[in-house]
Amino acid sequence: MSTLLLRTRAQLAGLDSLRGGRPLVLVPTMGALHEGHLSLVDCGSRLGPVVVSIFVNPTQFGPEEDLDAYPRDLAGDLALLEGRKVAAVFAPDVADMYGEAGEVSVAPGRRAAGLCGAARPDHFRGVLTVVAKLFGLVRPDVAVFGRKDAQQCLVIDQMVRDLCLPVRLIDAPTIRESDGLAMSSRNRYLQGSDRGRALCLRRALDRGRTLLTDGVRDGGKLEEAMAAELAAADRPDYAVVRTVPELAVPDVVAGRVLLAVAAQVGPARLIDNVVLDVAEDRVRESALLDELPAHAARSKRN
Repeated sequence: MSTLLLRTRAQLAGLDSLRGGRPLVLVPTMGALHEGHLSLVDCGSRLGPVVVSIFVNPTQFGPEEDLDAYPRDLAGDLALLEGRKVAAVFAPDVADMYGEAGEVSVAPGRRAAGLCGAARPDHFRGVLTVVAKLFGLVRPDVAVFGRKDAQQCLVIDQMVRDLCLPVRLIDAPTIRESDGLAMSSRNRYLQGSDRGRALCLRRALDRGRTLLTDGVRDGGKLEEAMAAELAAADRPDYAVVRTVPELAVPDVVAGRVLLAVAAQVGPARLIDNVVLDVAEDRVRESALLDELPAHAARSKRN
């Protein structure tokens, strides 16, 4: 079955016919696709037909951010999706998504208050508004997001719960380059020595995880050690430990926690994180929201 390319809201009318008795899965993206995005598609295709949205959302960018520079290559994105199980690609323009008015937006809750929300005060309002629009237009049963954008996942989860939206959220594991750098569309901004310095984000997370494995449960000590590694970036933003899903500062690090870092490296603002389940005698990686069931994962190989 060939992939449908849908450019307007009106063309979405026939999406229900794609379901075939299975859940309809949405993979929202801003394009500039890479293997990380493809892993989301692969994850979703195990559950049902996949709709990939490609839309650079202007309302989630601040006035001094990279909206104009953000890479756009629809032809390249479509070529990358060839051979993947994608039922449709929805790639609207700004006028079709927002119309002339655009007066109503979705205000984020407490989970958006810190981390990226502190440096980008209107970012999550824009994210929630466009995701709510996509949910209303595509009407998916399932939506797949990348775990690398951990705060975004948790903010969207709060919206889905508070507004009683009938969508199951799945967070798929972060996909990394061979050197450990988390895949991101903004990695293509990195040039020369930027790439080597960008690895400080992963080193900061590895340092925090090592200390946890060694028995350290003091969040302040973990953050101090992570920040020391992140100092290699041009402009470190944060290196924090937070509870999951509340994103609160833990008194004692236990249960599910998020180690999260962000920094400016060259022209790129990069983020990375790891979700850990911390017990007294062990530390292991965990999902944020929901993982693909084991039987569905096995079905990919059948």
